[in-house]
Amino acid sequence: MRVTICDVGPRDGLQNEPEALAPGVRAELVSRLAAGGLSRIEAVSFVRDDRVPQMAGAEEVVAAADRGRAELSGLVLNERGWERFAATTLDRVNCTLAATETFNERNGNATLAEAVARTRAIVAAATKPVTVTVSCSWGCPFEGEVDPGAVAELCESFADADELVLADTIGVATPRRVERLVERVSIVGPRVGAHLHNTRNQGYASAWGALAGGATVLDASVGGLGGCPFSPNATGNVATEDLVWQLERDGVETGVDVGALCEVARWLEGVLGRRLEGQLYRASQWP
Repeated sequence: MRVTICDVGPRDGLQNEPEALAPGVRAELVSRLAAGGLSRIEAVSFVRDDRVPQMAGAEEVVAAADRGRAELSGLVLNERGWERFAATTLDRVNCTLAATETFNERNGNATLAEAVARTRAIVAAATKPVTVTVSCSWGCPFEGEVDPGAVAELCESFADADELVLADTIGVATPRRVERLVERVSIVGPRVGAHLHNTRNQGYASAWGALAGGATVLDASVGGLGGCPFSPNATGNVATEDLVWQLERDGVETGVDVGALCEVARWLEGVLGRRLEGQLYRASQWP
């Protein structure tokens, strides 16, 4: 079995940091991840600087990053974000919307119907691969439990996208719930992925649930960085190096150099001046 690992550290990881890193430093992070064998990296998001200052200067990051053979993606929420994306050399666009009304209003200043229409327009206009990420797929910080049937029905609106990624924005998914929803969405048509947070220590186990349900893409963040600035108490993603080590040990091919990834985490620890959430980069190398 082989799975695509998408490192979202430069975007989802850094957007929740209290201080914004300069575009040049963020570009170096992208370059270091690419050198470690990541086949896909979410490098930037095209959002308003006043709302997410950590993502300011996205175009500078793209221009300065050495992507090597990695596919670089950028996240967009609306038409303005799409226009900015289209003017860059990025390889893939990641359109995101939430499964609930309230989160769309808080995160994207749009109703669910408006978010669907915006995303549909981008999918139709794109000349590059499109991932549609549905946040709050297992739970919403404002509306509570989310109906799996509603998520599956929402995903049907994007059957012509290249990929559908189900996001556990607040870290309430569990392995069986992930497996069942991924399996259900897989029949829509596009390849399916999962974006998992480890808020309640279920992220790594849920990754296996995603694979069992048919997922071929898993998002993760170097060092376990991340969270959502618009979701109260949402802590970090699963750490890329920890996830890769676990998968490779059990025979799942990722193509990632886990040793190099640990070095990236150590470098990032120095840049941020604090210990990261990941564990592997602090452990002794074994075997």
